[in-house]
Amino acid sequence: MIQVCGQCGTRWNVRDRQRVWCPKCHGALLAPSAPAPDPQWSSGPVAPHTPQAGPRLARGYRWIAVRPGQPPSVPRRRRSLGPTPHYTEIPRWGLVERFDPVVEQPPPPRSGPSAAVVRATLITTMVVLAFATLVHVVRYVLLLVNRTVLLHPLIAGVATWLGVAASVLAMFTVVASAVTLTNWLIARRATAFARRGIDDPRPVWMQRVGCLVPFLNLFWAPIFAIELAAVEGRLDALRRPIVVWWIAWVISTVVSVFSIATSFTSDAQGIADNTVTTTFAYLLALAALALVTHVFLGFERAPLQRTAKRYVIIASDIPTAPADAPAPGRDADEPVRVPVTERETPVPVEPQGQNPAA
Repeated sequence: MIQVCGQCGTRWNVRDRQRVWCPKCHGALLAPSAPAPDPQWSSGPVAPHTPQAGPRLARGYRWIAVRPGQPPSVPRRRRSLGPTPHYTEIPRWGLVERFDPVVEQPPPPRSGPSAAVVRATLITTMVVLAFATLVHVVRYVLLLVNRTVLLHPLIAGVATWLGVAASVLAMFTVVASAVTLTNWLIARRATAFARRGIDDPRPVWMQRVGCLVPFLNLFWAPIFAIELAAVEGRLDALRRPIVVWWIAWVISTVVSVFSIATSFTSDAQGIADNTVTTTFAYLLALAALALVTHVFLGFERAPLQRTAKRYVIIASDIPTAPADAPAPGRDADEPVRVPVTERETPVPVEPQGQNPAA
């Protein structure tokens, strides 16, 4: 089967497959033509050729419409990309979970006393107050005995001067505890406000005056502690201990002032009454010191260092109940147990029918 190019006139043997474009100039190929069969091989008579009027194309040719201009461009063959990449083992570069280290600013150095020093000072003060309480109880017992029996001068002198020594020692330890707690409070407040990025609104001199000046500290020291708890976010947990310590401290101060005011009496009954008042004053001071120790430990149980948080997504194992009516033979109030295969599956990462990217 022969096809002639309508542009360059080249004849192409296309055999048994009709083509459209010329391989040489990409022109349009005309309709295929075949050589006429030999008349001797035909079974019927051959009709005589009768010319027709007008011009006529040769057999196997026809007029076709061709688009003007250049022939359509042949698409370029894409070069081979080679074999499909594959791995001889499971790649692990995408299975490793890496976390960038969190750079934290180092906490500012604390200039106040350490927690161990404060705890040791408070315990020592409580031991001295307990000893002073015991001395005054013994002194009161000796006063009761002295009503009927004359005491030995040595015993009376030891009881008197031991009470004085215990009172002086208790006064010094209480002052030491107040100074130590004040220094700790100032350093703790400075660190807490520095974590917030702001300065302490209370100057240092104001905190020292409010914590160390008698009668003035009854109002300002608990307020400073409440402000510290609010800054650290533990006001709900420490509000009640602070208020209880505040009340006990006020009562202890009132009883201590009353015992000091009645200590200048010289009669036997007045001395006995003052001994009882002083004993209760030491007991209340011991209780107030124990409560302030509880407040101090409440602050120290939660350090000021920031803790790193890591949020991890976990799968929920709670079955979901179907929306339809309960199955026959089962109570409506009975919880529905959904098999694992019937639970809602999450949306797949890759679309249906597509392979994941390499």
